[in-house]
Amino acid sequence: MAKKKQQDAKKLADLVVKGMQEKKASDIVVMDMREVKNAVADFFVICSANSDKQLSAIADSIDEFVYKGMKENPWHKEGQNNKEWLLLDYITVVAHLFRKDRREFFGLEKLWGDSKITAIEE
Repeated sequence: MAKKKQQDAKKLADLVVKGMQEKKASDIVVMDMREVKNAVADFFVICSANSDKQLSAIADSIDEFVYKGMKENPWHKEGQNNKEWLLLDYITVVAHLFRKDRREFFGLEKLWGDSKITAIEE
């Protein structure tokens, strides 16, 4: 059962990446949190957007790809109002979408630096 859960989490992370790529997100990284003590998810997937409009389009694209691929909706969403940072929480995978100028401020890659980080080629 645990192996299937890990495979599902990896598949979900891959679908999130595809949704990001579909709307030309930049600086996409996948953070594998499975070996990190006290991690809140198996994977964080992070990207940057150039504008509010692109941020919303990326979030919609992720929703669409994940629903088509796994019939899942986010358990929780945050940040739709301020449009600087959006979070889509699928429990095992959390997608973080930042406006370029806000990503460094939050510094998730540094905060969870002991995770295995994979940069996705554009």
